[in-house]
Amino acid sequence: MTDYLDLKESMLEAYTQWGAYWRDHQIEHLLNIFPEGQLCIKVDGKLVGAALSVIVDYKSLGDNHTYKDATGNYTFSSHTPNGDVLYGIEIFIRPEFRSLRLGRRMYDARKELCEKLNLRSIVAGARMPNYAEHADSLSPKQYIEKVKNKELFDGTLTFQLSNNFHVRKVLKGYMPGDIESMEYAALIEWINIYYEPRPTFLSEEKMQARLGLVQWQMRPFKDYESLCEQIEFFVDAASGYKTDFILFPEFFHAPLMAEFNNATEAEAIRGLAKYTEPLKEKFSELAIAYNSNIITGSFPVMRDDKLYNIGFLCQRNGTVEEYQKLHITPDERKAWGLVGGDSLKIFDTDCGKIGILICYDVEFPELPRLLAEQGMDILFVPFLTDTQNAYHRVRHCAQARAIENECFVAIAGSVGNLPKVNNMDIQYAQSAVFTPCDFAFPTNGVKSEATPNTEMVLIVDVDRELLKELNHKGSVKNLRDRRKDLYRLEFIQQTVDLDKLKFAIA
Repeated sequence: MTDYLDLKESMLEAYTQWGAYWRDHQIEHLLNIFPEGQLCIKVDGKLVGAALSVIVDYKSLGDNHTYKDATGNYTFSSHTPNGDVLYGIEIFIRPEFRSLRLGRRMYDARKELCEKLNLRSIVAGARMPNYAEHADSLSPKQYIEKVKNKELFDGTLTFQLSNNFHVRKVLKGYMPGDIESMEYAALIEWINIYYEPRPTFLSEEKMQARLGLVQWQMRPFKDYESLCEQIEFFVDAASGYKTDFILFPEFFHAPLMAEFNNATEAEAIRGLAKYTEPLKEKFSELAIAYNSNIITGSFPVMRDDKLYNIGFLCQRNGTVEEYQKLHITPDERKAWGLVGGDSLKIFDTDCGKIGILICYDVEFPELPRLLAEQGMDILFVPFLTDTQNAYHRVRHCAQARAIENECFVAIAGSVGNLPKVNNMDIQYAQSAVFTPCDFAFPTNGVKSEATPNTEMVLIVDVDRELLKELNHKGSVKNLRDRRKDLYRLEFIQQTVDLDKLKFAIA
């Protein structure tokens, strides 16, 4: 943590009038999501300055933004790798090193990064720390003109203009509490003359996505091949509607446990685990053949003599990624001896960033919030519930997650009765897609829902552009308005090497 302590000390020295600095968890998160955008300078092994940045979709941010907007309410949720502009959120040098032109060197490095990433420009809100001295006689526009004409000197703006930035407009209320600037800032931009607009490809990320939710009927199957025939039937049916995602329920293949019904429940589900690898390979083949991303539900997996509940995201480009159930219900622990996993991750797809949580996990709001902070737009929840009260726990929690995380949530479960399989007698489900509750969405937050306890496929279209609009212009802004100054959330398995902060500027 030595580098971070130097960073904190340098910020406090650079901003003595503010007494503000980025906390360690914020720097760690920034390094996780965009390590190459964070630059620093070391002198004799000591960090004496830094330039922090994110990539934004500038159309979504717009010209009339604040510092809070640009930083995603100080969480950096504004960062999107597919954006078109490098946004400078911070640049500072310790006062005793400001005569060495180190700030210019960091700006040169930023420009090189902008060109390397083929971004349209670098944008920032430039404080005007000398404006308060002239506010009685000059408007912000007049002040900027005098600084541009070198009639006045401004500690920040003069430096920005000398680095080939130009002023686009005046931002009002950019940084509340900035008394020196009277809360004004100049919206500045450096144009990348080498920028080449990216062509549109068929594989480019889609803003609209079509979801296919399989509400699976539990029924006996004579063998594994019969189960696979039913799986392919649903994949074929859903893909016929050009679905981008197909969601299967948790443990939907439980009928295969009938083969082990003379064994104990714990032994039976361990016997079921032998089908997990073949099903994973089958789903991957189907995803490619039917051109749809498939969330496979979940399966038992034995690792190091422990039994886990694991599923797979099989993308239509051939990649296969794993997700794990982290929270195990008391009955799953008692009857089957399941243990919780320890991996939580976001998945990049051709239809944006998605999260996947298995059943009980959606009842813990921390997990979807962690995924939302990484840019999740759609949360998929394969579930398995026996009674209506169990189902409604999952349903109501899933609907709450859609509202508080400004995302779509799709849930899919199994229905019907299953004879000759212990601990799997009855199932109840009503698969659905939930939305936030605002003007662009259904008033009750339910985009669509299946008929309860009936086998069917639910086809639903969702538009991620609506989520962006909600985040910036919604009646309430759940993600932006969090009090990060009072509380924070972190997943302790996600760590970052602060050595990434070292940048090759001597």
